[in-house]
Amino acid sequence: MVVGGGPAGIAAASVAARGGASVALLDDNPGLGGQIWRGQDRVSRSATTASWFEEINRSNVNWICPAQVFHVETGRLLAESPEETQEILFEKLILATGARERFLPFCGWTLGNVLGAGGLQALLKSGLEVRGKRIAIAGTGPLLLAVAACVREHGGEVVCIAEQTTHIKFATFGMSMLLAPGKFRETLRLGWELKGVPHWRNCWPVAALGKERVERVRLSHGGRIKEIACDYFACGFHLIPNTELAEYLGCTIQEGFVVVDEQQQTSVPGIYAAGEPTGIGGLELALIEGQIAGQAAAGKTVVHQKLLKARAASQIAVRAMEKAFALRAELRNMADADTLVCRCEDVSFERLRGHVSWREAKLQTRCGMGPCQGKLCGPATEFLFGWDADSLRPPLFPVRCSSLAAIFVNTDPGARKGGTQ
Repeated sequence: MVVGGGPAGIAAASVAARGGASVALLDDNPGLGGQIWRGQDRVSRSATTASWFEEINRSNVNWICPAQVFHVETGRLLAESPEETQEILFEKLILATGARERFLPFCGWTLGNVLGAGGLQALLKSGLEVRGKRIAIAGTGPLLLAVAACVREHGGEVVCIAEQTTHIKFATFGMSMLLAPGKFRETLRLGWELKGVPHWRNCWPVAALGKERVERVRLSHGGRIKEIACDYFACGFHLIPNTELAEYLGCTIQEGFVVVDEQQQTSVPGIYAAGEPTGIGGLELALIEGQIAGQAAAGKTVVHQKLLKARAASQIAVRAMEKAFALRAELRNMADADTLVCRCEDVSFERLRGHVSWREAKLQTRCGMGPCQGKLCGPATEFLFGWDADSLRPPLFPVRCSSLAAIFVNTDPGARKGGTQ
């Protein structure tokens, strides 16, 4: 069973099926591809992308889309689709659950058309019309460049890219990419595509201004304040791995990531993890880890040395990226007293900073108790206050009452026949 239909999940399912295993692949989107390969048709796919889609299409992998896992236990998981609740039995489980964006609150971040950088990219790939629109992008990391290139590809005008890291760290990262030829070529390509776009370092949001929708953004650039007119404002401050399923199953988590061995197996036997849950590493590393996990889950105990060397090389680039784009302390000052941190429950920065822990703040203010269950405000408070948002409880996601009832039906595996209901 593979949970997650992005590049890591596709690679894991394809390789496991190639090795003779019976494989099911589940994703909560209508189709496979994840955030990176979302919305790509046959014409726009690269050679690498096309080859993986061709393999998964001709394999015997059983797709289950869209469906969201809300309960998992040893050998059994429950997933809710729009029409029904499905029970799936498995012997080996591969978690390729991807990541989500970290949002950091600042004045005006709740205005209309203020989006996550990855969220804007997803909307563009799903058909959002931005031709002729002015779009400002802020935050940190290579994702900003990819989003800016996507905006230009769809006819939007990128008025600026505001990168919070320093000139020195940014240049050092660029030099380190010389050791990773694939990454360096990608950086050069993005640089060429974004020729003429203002790309400022030492720059971060101060406020988004407007009535109902953003009209201007105020930025701190090198110690000076400047305002830029825009129609959309996209911000991205790193990705947060989706580790809820792994935590739910008792897998060891360190520094926010799932701990795996050389074969991508977690601390729980028979459960593997690949892609962003084990470390934010991008497409190449996700594909490599997916292949290793697929081989191991299918029973191949000796992983191909070429994959192990490629994984080690990719991890060097990942460590360089983490060092170059570490969030600076000044970003904790973007929010003022009245800035909402928990958007679900309307909890302001001022109401939170008097508390000493996530649990205390949750009990006193309801922070993290809204529909997102802390997925937005949890990572924000971790950065702002150093809290550990450790309050995972079932079900993992909001579900129908009928789905909850299914948790307690036929809990004895020996009493069931077949693999899927």
